[in-house]
Amino acid sequence: MEVKVFRKISEIPEEDWRGFFPKGTENYSFLKMLDSLDFPQFRFYYAIVHAETTPIAAAPLFLMEDFQLDMGVKGALRRFTCSLKKVFPRLVSARIIFCGLISGPGQIGIRENPAGVIDALVGAMEELAEKEKAAALVFKDFDVSYEPLLQRLSRQGFVRTKSLPMAVLKINFGSFDEYLKTLSSSSREGFRRKLKKIRENPDFDFEITDTISDEVSGQMHGLYMETVGGSEVEFEELPKNYFSVLSRSMPADEVKYFLWRLNGKLVTFAQCFVRDSHFIDYYLGFDYSVSREYNLFLVRFKRLLEWCLENKMKSYEIGQSSYEIKRRLGFEFLPLYVYSRTRSKTGALFSKIYHKYLAFEHFEPVLKESSKCIISP
Repeated sequence: MEVKVFRKISEIPEEDWRGFFPKGTENYSFLKMLDSLDFPQFRFYYAIVHAETTPIAAAPLFLMEDFQLDMGVKGALRRFTCSLKKVFPRLVSARIIFCGLISGPGQIGIRENPAGVIDALVGAMEELAEKEKAAALVFKDFDVSYEPLLQRLSRQGFVRTKSLPMAVLKINFGSFDEYLKTLSSSSREGFRRKLKKIRENPDFDFEITDTISDEVSGQMHGLYMETVGGSEVEFEELPKNYFSVLSRSMPADEVKYFLWRLNGKLVTFAQCFVRDSHFIDYYLGFDYSVSREYNLFLVRFKRLLEWCLENKMKSYEIGQSSYEIKRRLGFEFLPLYVYSRTRSKTGALFSKIYHKYLAFEHFEPVLKESSKCIISP
């Protein structure tokens, strides 16, 4: 087998890549759009595995310059690591080669010889890590359908750990009132009280669009950054022109923008993908000066769910955070896993410390209670 690694997705014929990922939301158009942006913390690569001259597998790769090992840490330990980083900024960060996507579940397209493909990808990632002086190799956020394939990584020194799960709402009801009946009595009554209060709020100017202007893109990015600033876990930080470039790059039937304005000012938004009957609430942002007063999270969620019902969506997926409120809203959680291997003895020591003290599962209750809430894909 031979693995060819490309720096731009445009170096690969579109039909070849789409042949491996016919239904992926983060498809050829999306990856080409990412390549056109300036992500200081990321460098993207694309691997094609050949058996002789025939392409038999493909996978997206990326280098992260400064992965924060305390990303999932909360409470007193987070305050300690933040203080530590002020003195030793590189002590709890690492340069890492990932197989997967910066956002969303990992994906590898394989036509034949899956075991050989995984071994070949590891070899290519190792060569790339040597070239880029990366400290570790990581297969990021793969669901359980990949477990039979990726379990062989343990023989090559990889450690499997839980990542933050996806939150998915199965839409097996026909109206919003039917949806409310699927909730527990306490969640249902709490939601109804908040809905009554929401109806007392001033009317929002609401817009659904396939394209946005540069001005609106800048407003969206401002709200996105406000939300990132209030989040304890954030893997990527989007460039300022992300939303406007996405608007120009993606087919109109695949991306939707939902905008809520109050007195002419944008106060929350949803950038979403639509793929067949699957709806993905991908990026969001809030004006926190009014968010709590007007229950913007629920205003936003209710209207998005109504859109899903109107457009016959079968499932609604939302990001990897705020699990408690999503549990109360009826979302189930699809487990994702990370497979990692360090490249030095010093790295192996830090890896042991990370898995014992800093991994997500030590700080996120939903991972500790996974047997109660996790669903299969």
